[in-house]
Amino acid sequence: QVHLVESGGGWVQAGGSLRLSCATSGINFKLYRMAWGRQAPGKQRELVAQITSDGTTNYTDSVQGRFTISRDNKYSRLYLQMTSLRPEDTAVYYCNVPSRGFWGRGTQVTVAS
Repeated sequence: QVHLVESGGGWVQAGGSLRLSCATSGINFKLYRMAWGRQAPGKQRELVAQITSDGTTNYTDSVQGRFTISRDNKYSRLYLQMTSLRPEDTAVYYCNVPSRGFWGRGTQVTVAS
């Protein structure tokens, strides 16, 4: 059974930083492209960052230069370092395995202006 468990969300003022973590089990983590997605109130879920099995990354325009996705294949963990946070980054953030359609339960990030 696949488990994706996010942590590290919270409340932060605009301009602040947070680091999200995703602990995974039940998949051969190192083989998969992984992603972080988010869903803001009243909006569709969107992918904001992806990382391939060999470490190639890409980001949606709105977070480019502010967010960094990384992975630790030894411990099967995915990370998202978020800096220069803005109120519009407020959302539930989810860990995702795009090719398998697996999602975690999410962690709330709230950025106050």
